Amino acid sequence: MEFRISDTFTTSLAKLGGDEQKAVKTAAFDMQLNPTNPGLKFHKLTKTKDKKFCSVRVSRDIRVIVHRTNSCFLLCYVDHHDQAYRWAERRKLERHPKTGAAQLVEVRETIREIEVPVYVDAEPTVAEETSKPLLFPHVNSDELLAYGVPEEWIADALTATEDTLFALTDHLPSKASEALLELATGGAPEKPTQISVDDDPFEHPDAQRRFRRMEDREELQTALDYPWEKWAVFLHPAQRSVVERAFNGPARVAGSAGTGKTVVALHRAVFLARQHPEANILVTTFSLPLAKALRLKLGQLIGDNQSLSVRITVRAINEVGIELYESQFGKPTIPTRKMVAQMLKDAAATIEDHPFSAAFIQAEWFDVVDAWQLHTWEAYKSVPRLGRKTRLGEKQRAVIWQVFEQVRQSMHDKGLTTQSMVFSTVSESLPGSNTTPFEFAVVDEAQDINVAQLRFLAALSANKQDGLFFAGDLGQRIFQTPFSWKALGVDIRGRSQTLRINYRTSHQIRRMADLLLPPELADVDGNSEQRNRTVSAFNGPEPVVEILNSIGQENGVVADWLKSLGSSGIKPEEIALFVRSEDQFPRAKAAIKEANLKSSTPRLGIKLESGKVAIMSMHLAKGLEFKAVGVIACDDEIVPLQSRMESVADQADLEDVYNTERYLLYVACTRARDVLLVTGVDPASEFLEDLMLTGVS
Repeated sequence: MEFRISDTFTTSLAKLGGDEQKAVKTAAFDMQLNPTNPGLKFHKLTKTKDKKFCSVRVSRDIRVIVHRTNSCFLLCYVDHHDQAYRWAERRKLERHPKTGAAQLVEVRETIREIEVPVYVDAEPTVAEETSKPLLFPHVNSDELLAYGVPEEWIADALTATEDTLFALTDHLPSKASEALLELATGGAPEKPTQISVDDDPFEHPDAQRRFRRMEDREELQTALDYPWEKWAVFLHPAQRSVVERAFNGPARVAGSAGTGKTVVALHRAVFLARQHPEANILVTTFSLPLAKALRLKLGQLIGDNQSLSVRITVRAINEVGIELYESQFGKPTIPTRKMVAQMLKDAAATIEDHPFSAAFIQAEWFDVVDAWQLHTWEAYKSVPRLGRKTRLGEKQRAVIWQVFEQVRQSMHDKGLTTQSMVFSTVSESLPGSNTTPFEFAVVDEAQDINVAQLRFLAALSANKQDGLFFAGDLGQRIFQTPFSWKALGVDIRGRSQTLRINYRTSHQIRRMADLLLPPELADVDGNSEQRNRTVSAFNGPEPVVEILNSIGQENGVVADWLKSLGSSGIKPEEIALFVRSEDQFPRAKAAIKEANLKSSTPRLGIKLESGKVAIMSMHLAKGLEFKAVGVIACDDEIVPLQSRMESVADQADLEDVYNTERYLLYVACTRARDVLLVTGVDPASEFLEDLMLTGVS
């Protein structure tokens, strides 16, 4: 007898308390060991449409709903007694009449009507209701059936509007929901494979995304330990098409926060490793904490598969550069940014009557001279200064080059090597090397990769088919000034795809956060990302924006919000408070203390502590997800940060710096899955005015 678990089981398991989960896992192991064990307390359900459903008693009040046939034992759902029984009464397991895939279908006749969610902004008038256009006027019943929509829900899909779509998709199997969402965003969903009536419905590709066969206890243990990481196994067809596509040059997957870019990147690395059994694959990103998070997620994806784990290296890109440099040239002595700034200041003091501020000289060094590794006056005087907007004539460049020449000589004399020099040296050594450390590279959060790092990646794999794969979002660029990828030999034109379905953030939160950004963003090379066709896969309550009169009043509002989250069953470790910088940590701590909760301030490694609300700066938000997020202390001169705006040396770059402050707030807001609170003290950040355009208050 086959032993399987459904994705509905792992999702419901995650909602139980810790002790309840332990008891359920023990029962699941016992059922896997012997599904016919008379010691298991089975109870036949009499009110269900599907007579093969039964319950297994785990404790006095916890019940597991299983589906039993002569050939298959399927764990379907777990909850408290009454809720578990109600779930079973409204479900049936059936073979889809068109595709042949096994589906858990909600019984239509038990639902009197599809209610418009309570999350809409206001009650629509009769005129508004009748004027709402149908979402799928050109799609017929047979097409919907081909997309996997169950027969009894076809009529609802045909009459779906913008207001009823999410309520409808909540009742459908995931494949059908995703198809409707993709249709609603202008896409053309891939129609599922159709299998013969003689084939096993669980072996259908769509069914394999939702029902997993457990071969042994270890596999079941992994599945139960990572109930929130279903992405590690299940890929949306639009994501899979990117993962498995062959590219004849560098490629990129884009998409707004929560659309699964990291998921695609990791699956891409595994796909390449399987396609090329002798190849080494690099998975990298710009920061150490993100690299650690990627390493953990990759482990969840491949488990104990040693043949893959030994060939897929996950490192922050600076780590990779230094390791390769050390292997050939010895350990570099890398000066800190502060040390270089002092060297620039000392050199500038030797040049009389120059017109440049210390901030301008530093920016010119870090963004142009060091970034692009300009070693000579001839190289500097002719460079187009990509990434800098203020024009400099040749005479002005000649003056400032005297400063840079002194600093370069001083570094040489002291044996110092900047990180950009590390990458430049390694990049130059790769073409003549007999062995390449990595045949393929997959880069996450690519929008924050800098010039030197991209030059290294280009030297590593840019000329190979499938050699470079990037995942990123221009709307989340918070560290790097724009520059041309094409100028470094990385041309992604014609090989860029945008993901449209957001799996992490509710429709309401995504809609509000998107107000911070334009509907279309473009890079220096003209590659654009359209954001206005993105749709979230689930509903949630409206986010709340509060502008308070004092910090004390803000503390009270945030404390009350934290208490309400606890009352609704959200645990402290599922909550985060984000602030612009560590200077605002005391405000967050005070609010958490007022709510009688404990706090933690995780940094490198992003290790969250059980029973504590996390406090983090917005810059640490990348790659994280929480059920509830509070973005607080959004006051004027804090967001955007006034000291950063005043430090901009090149005034032509002020707009770009201003935009990255917007992107930073966007990143923080989109860490929330279900609940979002944004607060500031009057006068509040001007960005809050944009967030309040949704009508929230």
